[in-house]
Amino acid sequence: MKVYTKTGDKGTTALFGGTRVPKDHIRIESYGTVDELNSHIGLIRDQEMNEHYKEILVRVQDRLFTAGAILATPPDKEVLKNGKLRLDIPRITESDIELLENEIDAMETELPPMTHFVLPGGHTTVSYCHIARCVCRRAERLSVHLSHNEDIDELVIKYLNRLSDYLFVLARKLSADLHADEVKWIPGK
Repeated sequence: MKVYTKTGDKGTTALFGGTRVPKDHIRIESYGTVDELNSHIGLIRDQEMNEHYKEILVRVQDRLFTAGAILATPPDKEVLKNGKLRLDIPRITESDIELLENEIDAMETELPPMTHFVLPGGHTTVSYCHIARCVCRRAERLSVHLSHNEDIDELVIKYLNRLSDYLFVLARKLSADLHADEVKWIPGK
């Protein structure tokens, strides 16, 4: 199988199920941004850190592949003619969201309470987390926009929302673990 198909040379691409749409369609923007986020998560995972965080990030990447597949499937193509689901993959579940919440709670027990805004930076790994958090928020916004026009699994949006929270807390925790300077934002300074 060749990497290039030439089918997108005129600015369209196929969704799961074969429907062709312009490459700037909101559905493409949504799952494309989830793919971008997945790459940023891989970059974070490649950094020196606690193995537990790496294991969680691998699980996150798996769930992001699922989210991307869900977003790449139009509602009218979700079920095959034989009645089976087109995507024969584990779906995003409440337990996936609970995992992120549990991880956030565990990290926060080891961090001082938030008393100020934090400027992104202080260590390359921490900065990567903040970049991923911003990309995650964009993926969430695009998915919400898509949901205004078409039905999508609401757990995708909920997962992305919680994941951005996780990435923020992970950035704070890595700042502490790496003894990086957490720069407080003080208005006007």
